[in-house]
Amino acid sequence: MTSLEGLLADLAAEQDELDAVLGALAPEDFELPTPAEGWAVRDQVSHLAYFDASAVLALAAPERFAEHRRSLMTGAEGREPDLALGRSVPPDALLRAWRSGREHLAAAASSAEPSRRVPWYGPEMSLASFVTARLMETWAHGQDVRDALGLRPSETDRLRHICHLGVAARAYAHAVHGAEDDGRPVRVELLSPGGTVWSFGPEDAPDRITGSGLGFALVVTQRRHPDDTDVTAVGSAATRWLSVAQAFAGPAGAGRPPGLGVVAPGR
Repeated sequence: MTSLEGLLADLAAEQDELDAVLGALAPEDFELPTPAEGWAVRDQVSHLAYFDASAVLALAAPERFAEHRRSLMTGAEGREPDLALGRSVPPDALLRAWRSGREHLAAAASSAEPSRRVPWYGPEMSLASFVTARLMETWAHGQDVRDALGLRPSETDRLRHICHLGVAARAYAHAVHGAEDDGRPVRVELLSPGGTVWSFGPEDAPDRITGSGLGFALVVTQRRHPDDTDVTAVGSAATRWLSVAQAFAGPAGAGRPPGLGVVAPGR
């Protein structure tokens, strides 16, 4: 288990790594298309800034967050409100907003009671899972930015947090995709960037998912189709899960079609 302090440090490190990429871009680079249909680099940053602000609201004012969530779900905030900032201000102002939001999020999370439950767009979460989800979102949208720029993924042992979240979200992923989950145990064994093995589930489970931590993170964040990774499934429960895997809250994601490009671990 990682302490809340450790999770916040890992979140900051993931944000710093993305910040280094974004800070080196020319203004026109923010217009480059990413694998998310209709989204440019600026939209990925705008999305992160919007939901980091929502996370602060969920932590600091849960009742106001509930009102915001109802407004968002009913469309009262308009279509794609998370993209409005990035499409209305220049890149330097967008980066300043995202950086400021990062600081507010870190302050709100570090001062929150560690045992509290935090509301979100899906089920409420523990504070640790909530911070992990922000790390996952930062990495996933950062991957879209890296794809747009032709850069390799951010591949560190922080991926363990994303893999853990993907495993924990198994039942949720099936539910939002309308898929049956028989609850059969699945063993997940993933090779970490550091060369160790991350394992989840009973060791003797006949259904298994294996591959790299990077590959599994790409699948559960729906940044690559499983066929474009080294992740494989054995057994009907494992195969079904891999087809709907989703670590993020909200409706079922469309995912990525096969053929976007194989991403293999290793620098």
